[in-house]
Parts: sequence; structure tokens; C-alpha cells
Amino acid sequence: MTSQQSPNRAKYHSILPIALACVLVLGTARLVFDNLKSNRESIFGQWQLWLRGGGFHRYIINAFDDDDNSYEDIEDCNVFDGKWVWDNVSRPLYSEESCPFLVKQVTCQRNGRPDKSYQNWRWQPNECNLPRFNAVKLLRILKNKRLMFVGDSIQRGQFDSMVCMLQSAIPDGKKSLHKVPSKKIFYAQEYNATVEFYWAPFIIESNSDHSTNHSVLKRLVKLDRIADHSKNWEGVDILVFESYVWWMYKPIINATYGNLNDIQEYNVTTAYKMALQTWANWLDSSINPQTQKVFFMSLSPTHLWSSEWNPGSDGNCFNEKEPIHGPYWGMGTNREIMKVVQETIQGLKTEVTFLNITQLSDFRKDAHTTIYTERKGKLLTKEQKADPKNFADCIHWCLPGVPDTWNEILYAHLLQEFYN
Repeated sequence: MTSQQSPNRAKYHSILPIALACVLVLGTARLVFDNLKSNRESIFGQWQLWLRGGGFHRYIINAFDDDDNSYEDIEDCNVFDGKWVWDNVSRPLYSEESCPFLVKQVTCQRNGRPDKSYQNWRWQPNECNLPRFNAVKLLRILKNKRLMFVGDSIQRGQFDSMVCMLQSAIPDGKKSLHKVPSKKIFYAQEYNATVEFYWAPFIIESNSDHSTNHSVLKRLVKLDRIADHSKNWEGVDILVFESYVWWMYKPIINATYGNLNDIQEYNVTTAYKMALQTWANWLDSSINPQTQKVFFMSLSPTHLWSSEWNPGSDGNCFNEKEPIHGPYWGMGTNREIMKVVQETIQGLKTEVTFLNITQLSDFRKDAHTTIYTERKGKLLTKEQKADPKNFADCIHWCLPGVPDTWNEILYAHLLQEFYN
């Protein structure tokens, strides 16, 4: 409000309260209008946005420059809405040879994959640019902190990716990786920072919780039990959860609830919902929002049937060389499970940032480990490699590869929060 010359001070003071009241009324009306608009969009469009990748948040992504104390631009941007573009300049972010911490399961080149094109695709959001990944900046954010990935082997792949993206910025002798039961821990000495992976394929307790001996034929989950896992998450500064593939083994699953001796068969979607509610209850009772940040990764899609993107074919993801271009939603992504996650997170008191990487990953039929991987600790035999229809792995991802993009998006959120 610009002050003007007035013949007397009293007149000015009599006008000021009226002007302020008008501003207050206008502001209240604007809030009401925005809320009505938001509710209408929520009712009519929220689920469609969720499936497309928009989720139920709008994301503010900062495109930072090289100066840690400034940024170039701030945009209201859904980073999950975009396309894969060819980029053989800035991709890959690292190589198999440059990262000594990679395991055989994901080193597709070392395991004989003849092409490298899957390493050269970069995710480009439609409305903005993701900030350039900077390992030193992330290490500064993680100083004196713990970042923990919780989940199954998909989540372990994201952990491996993050370690490779960070480790090049740390001198030899000042970085290490070691294993303890159910955990892998990468330590950056100069920053007193750890990046960790914790094995919990169902998030809640199960008979598959042993970190190496977990391939059981009859899977059993304890829908109301989480304490054996959650004691390992207490006090962790940044938690990144994921759980999907292990639930999809069959449409029903054996489970207990309350009485450990009372084993019943549950519909998988019902059991998943009950398990996430147990997880949600733990979050709301245990997370300190002032010191801890929680993320949930959406499901990682599979590409088991090539007829979905190539009608008439009878294969899988083996020998695919390019992403799917254009609209696509494969059968490897379960919409009911997505909806359970949405409803659970919306019902939380604790803030959880949902990273909806499903759609962008669904395009990447070319980036799975296929026959260039291992099973039960051993590389595939020549006979198995000759039978990709039965032995190609269309669930896990080669590294460098798609999980690097998941971590770039995670980095963008951590960077934004740090600067804000």
C-alpha cells in the first residue's frame, strides 16, 4: 500500500483499518476459492494424475548453479512427467569400471551384454530440468547423517547406484563398504556420512527376512509385526522405502495377524494394505519430523511380455535396445497396489514424499539385466543364456541405468529441502 499526502493524521489512521480489513476479506475469499478448486480437482482428477505420474503433490524443483548459496530458477514442476532423450555426452554418470562397489547382479557389460545404449538415455521432465547431480553437494547435505534405503533387491539396486554416484568424489582410503546382517553400509569418512541398505522385502516381518537365505517356496508375512525391522530405522535421518515385487509372486499370500499360529490366506492387495498400515502406524508414532525425512518409492515395473509393446511377439525384455516412446502402461505395474500406497500416505500424520518413478521406468524395457546377470549367486550358464524366454531377468536393472535417474530425483528433493 502506497501512502499519500493527507491533510491530517487522524484521517489517515481512520482509513488504514478499513484498507487492512479489505485485504483480509479478499485474502480469505481467495483461500476459499483455492480450496474449492483444489477439492474439485481432487475429486475429479486426482487418481488420473496419480496414474500418469503426477501423484498428489506438486513438486518445486530448483535448478541450482555451481554456487552453493544461489540458484538459477524455481519452477512448479512435476518431474515425473516427461520423456527419455538420447544423451551420450552426460550419460552415463559413471561406469562399471569406475565403481568398485558394484555386484555381479547388475554389471551387465562385465557379464557379456554386447550393447551399451541403455546407459545413454536421460530423463527429461516436460516442464523443467532436473538439477545436475553433484556428488560433493550431496555429501555436504549428508554430513553427519544417515541415508537408508529399505526394501528388496530393487531397492538394493538403488542403493548400489547411489554409492556409485557418490564414491568418485571421495578419495581412496576415506570410503568403505561393509556388510552386517541385513545391511550394507557405505561410509564417507570426511563427511561422517553413511548410505545404507536394509533388507526388508515386505517392509513388515516375514519368513524371507534373512539377507541371503530368503528364497522360500511358501512365503509368510506377519501383517502386524514390524519391530524387528523398525528398531534398525530409529534415528535414521533420511529413510527411503520400497516394497512391491515380493508381493506379486501369487495373487494370494500366507499371513498372520495377531496370533502367529493362525496362518491364513489373504488376497495380496488386502494383505499389502494391512502391512502398509502397520508401517504407517510405526511412522506416526516414531518419526521426528524435525530431524527425519521419509520417502516412498513407487513400484518398479517389470517387462515380462513383449506382446504389450510389440503386438504379436512372444518374448520379453531380452534384446530390447530402446525405450518405449509415447503413452504406455504395462501389466507389470499393479494399479491397485499404487492406489493402496496413495491412500496410506494421504492418511498419515507424518509427511512422506512419494517418488512416483513407475511411469518413467515403465518406458525402459531396454534396461533390464535379462541374461547378463546372476541367479542365486552364480552367473547364468550358456544353456540358460540360450533360453532367454525362460531365464531373462526383466525385473532388475543394469547399472549404470534407470536407478540412477531415481537417485537424481531423490537428490533434487534433498537439495531443494537443504536450500529452503
